[in-house]
Amino acid sequence: MTDTTPAAACDGFTAPLAEPGVRQQVMVLQLATSALDSPVLGWSRYDGTGRSRPTMGDGDEPPYATGVDALVDGWRLLQASQLIPPARGFEHDTSYLPYEFWLTRLVAVGAER
Repeated sequence: MTDTTPAAACDGFTAPLAEPGVRQQVMVLQLATSALDSPVLGWSRYDGTGRSRPTMGDGDEPPYATGVDALVDGWRLLQASQLIPPARGFEHDTSYLPYEFWLTRLVAVGAER
């Protein structure tokens, strides 16, 4: 029988890393349209290696010209925003960004990229 208590669930997050020399980087791109080959308008990056602490607005040039350029460079598409328009009357409410793509890659902790 599997232990489903909250304590048992937390134990899985404290287990040793399966790949101790590998960490995840995450990049969120907002594109001009729903097509991955459209221009990048906005971006955020998160570095699980601990080498950098990028923030929104930390540069004038996007890390890639298009989403496809990021794929070519080894990023993997994790999620794309839904293409459902907001309901009438809710157009100006805070919500998800349209044409938002979450990308991820695994890098060696000692890698310089």
